[in-house]
Amino acid sequence: MNLLSLKGRTALITGAGQGVGAQVARHCAAHGARVVVNDFHAERAEAVAAGLRDEGAQATARTCDVTDYEAVSAMVTSAAEEFGPVDVLVNNAGNAGPSADPMAPAPPFWESEPADWKPWVDVNFYGVLNASRACVPAMVERGHGRVITVISDAARVGDAQLAVYGGAKAGAAGFSRGLARAVGRHGITVNCVALSAVRTPGVATAVEDASLVKAMLRQYSIRRLGEPDDAANLVLFLASDAATWITGQTYPVNGGFAVST
Repeated sequence: MNLLSLKGRTALITGAGQGVGAQVARHCAAHGARVVVNDFHAERAEAVAAGLRDEGAQATARTCDVTDYEAVSAMVTSAAEEFGPVDVLVNNAGNAGPSADPMAPAPPFWESEPADWKPWVDVNFYGVLNASRACVPAMVERGHGRVITVISDAARVGDAQLAVYGGAKAGAAGFSRGLARAVGRHGITVNCVALSAVRTPGVATAVEDASLVKAMLRQYSIRRLGEPDDAANLVLFLASDAATWITGQTYPVNGGFAVST
C-alpha cells in the first residue's frame, strides 16, 4: 500500500505559480492528485498547470486574489465542477501580495502606518481564512480532508524587520490549531509548515551576493538555503494517509535556523 498516494483526490494549492507552491503542485500531481493551480498571475498558474498536464496529470489553472472571499469561493466552486470537491487545501499564498518583494527592507514598525500593515494581514491571515472557509464545508460533508498552511519562522521566533508579517503568520497558525480541534471529528486534519529562507525566485534574486549568503547561513545548522522540494516533501506527507493521526501541529522546515523542543 502506498500511503503517500493522492489518487482520486483533488488538491488546491494557492500561490502555486512558482516556488514552493509550484513544487507542491508537482508533488501532488506525481502522487495521483487532480491539481488546481491557483495564482494571482494567470500566466504563471497556466504555465505550471500545462507542465503538469504534459506529464500526464489532471491539472487546471485558476486565477484569483486570495484576499477576496467571493473570488475564492467562486474559484473553489468552479474547481469542484471540473475535478470534484477539494480534498487537500494548501494555503501557500503569502508575503504582501503579488507585487511585493519578500526580501525588501521594511521600516521599523513604529514608523509604519496601518496602510503598510494591511497587505500583510490580508494575504497571510485573511487569505488562509478565505480559502479554508470555502473548502472546509465540503470536507465536513464527506468526512475527510486536509488543510495545510505554509507559514514562516518569523511567526515562531520573530523577525525585527517583519513584525507584522510574523504576526499575521502566527495568526494563521493559531487559527489552524483551533480549526484542527473543531474539525478533527469529521476526519479532517489541519497542520502548518513553517519555513525559513527557501530558494524561491524572490529570495534567489535577493541573495545573489555570495558574502550576504555566507553571513545569512551562519544562522543555519545545515548551511544551505532551503529548496522548494524540502517544503513540498513535508506538505505531501501531511496531505497523505501517512499522516491521518497528525493534526494541530506546526512543523519547521528550516535547516536548523530555529529548533523546536
